[in-house]
Amino acid sequence: MIRYRIRPSRPEAHVFEVCCTVATPDPDGQRFSLPAWIPGSYMIREFSRHLLGLRAEAGGRAVALDKLDKRTWRAAKVPAGEALTLVYEVYAHDPSVREAYLDRTRGFFNGASVFLAVEGRTAAPCLVDIQPPAACGQDWRVATALARAVGETGAAPPYGFGLYRAADYDELIDCPVEMGAFTLDSFDAAGVRHDIVLSGRHDCDLERLKADLARICRAQIGLFGAPPPMARYLFLTRVVDEGYGGLEHRASTALITSRDSLPYRGMKGVPDGYKAYLGLCSHEYFHAWNVERIKPAAFIPLDLARENYTRLLWMFEGFTSYYDDLALVRAGVIGADDYLGLLAKTASSVLKTPGRRRQSVAESSFDAWTHYYRQNGNSPNAIVSYYTKGALIALALDLRLRAESDGRLSLDDLMRALWRQYGAAGVGVPEDGVFAAVADIGGDRLAHWLRRAATGVGDLPLAKFLKPFGVRWRLEAASAAPATGIKLESGNGRAARIATVYDDSPAQRAGLSTGDVLLAIDGLRVDRGNLPKLLERRRAGERLEIHAFRRDELIRCELELAPALLDTVKLSVDAKAGGKAEKLRRDWLGGP
Repeated sequence: MIRYRIRPSRPEAHVFEVCCTVATPDPDGQRFSLPAWIPGSYMIREFSRHLLGLRAEAGGRAVALDKLDKRTWRAAKVPAGEALTLVYEVYAHDPSVREAYLDRTRGFFNGASVFLAVEGRTAAPCLVDIQPPAACGQDWRVATALARAVGETGAAPPYGFGLYRAADYDELIDCPVEMGAFTLDSFDAAGVRHDIVLSGRHDCDLERLKADLARICRAQIGLFGAPPPMARYLFLTRVVDEGYGGLEHRASTALITSRDSLPYRGMKGVPDGYKAYLGLCSHEYFHAWNVERIKPAAFIPLDLARENYTRLLWMFEGFTSYYDDLALVRAGVIGADDYLGLLAKTASSVLKTPGRRRQSVAESSFDAWTHYYRQNGNSPNAIVSYYTKGALIALALDLRLRAESDGRLSLDDLMRALWRQYGAAGVGVPEDGVFAAVADIGGDRLAHWLRRAATGVGDLPLAKFLKPFGVRWRLEAASAAPATGIKLESGNGRAARIATVYDDSPAQRAGLSTGDVLLAIDGLRVDRGNLPKLLERRRAGERLEIHAFRRDELIRCELELAPALLDTVKLSVDAKAGGKAEKLRRDWLGGP
């Protein structure tokens, strides 16, 4: 058994102290390494840059360490029968869900960013001692999906500090840990305990949140079949003033949300912020099946030292992005009109991305490491999101399966087939496995269409696919103002700094560039707040005199306005559609 100890040694300096002890180290010199990335977030993050003061000892004596590369060390040989211990510190000041954070109010870490792997021994069981900081309130607790090491001396009490265990290194780093004075509540779904952990100040109506999450979880369990593939599940949420994000794990998820997005006592309906938070919870929960267990063959086993390439993220992330909001309406948390609004928003985001004409979702999946997670001002012109367009492909496939089989088949059948063949069996999905599964369910013609949709760059005929379900598709302009082809940076300041200049747009033809700061239009001062008002009185074809700063140099150009783009989707139920359409729609969305 590999033993770890982690202690918030210097919260004021954002530092954890970590120990790793190997009872029987490699007699030729034990190697240790830290992951370069965290599963679920496809970017090399170089966690080793946060390690401080690494040293080794055995039998009370120092042991030499040789650094082999940016993330790997080898200890010198130690006498037979002596245990080898590594001691080091980790700087933890990343407020995201991907790394580690520590201050005097709370601590959080993902194992991938703090625990060195013992090379050659990653299949061995792990015992980890999670210790409290030297000075913290009695209200500090621990929340993690790691199992308590019951039967071991020093085993952690429920939600307490002490010993926890993991079956192997993979499980150790797939169970994030939250510590501090958090809010804790729970609900049951299909006989499985689900914990809600809220860290940060909030006025959340926990009864409302529990009821809504329970309905969503039960809907997803119902899709795949009970029991769910975990004995317990945790929703770990960091509550902040502004923020949004999540990362999936096999029996938990780490989330960030703004406090205004949580429900409060007396709240009516489902405001947009709360819908977004529930959709995020639904997305990460669906990953407990799709990604955590139904996963690409390229991810078995994971190589945490370098990029792991697959062209299937459009299915794993995109199909999950389709089901996240669909689960809300099927669970009865939102209505059909609300769902169609969310679906229209997803479709609009794809239409507003010129890069969809250049990059397929299969290419986007493969290039996630260098393109999607490392975006710049030109990214909207160059790439397409495998999340959003992948969700539209899932929608199209679901609608086609349902319509062409008169409701006998659906995407649910495909997901259950993938679960039985790959997820439950612990076998990775080969690169052509999704197409083969679609062929088995819907025939070769549909599988061929899916392959073209995943590898091509054309827009999907969603209006055609939605019509049999009595859903109307309409395109309109986002506003009456003419188009400039400019997207401004968001933020707290008022400066009108350009984030993106879209390809073949008036702004690009005028010579404006990402990073330019607009100063004046036709002699009138412009900022991020008044630009829409300055444009709403103009007409397509008019020419504007623009002054802007490029770095510290003043530039002048003329921009000819273009007609507003029809890139905003509106979806509505066609009241005149017949009974067959109503039945197809009811079977698709759920409800009476």
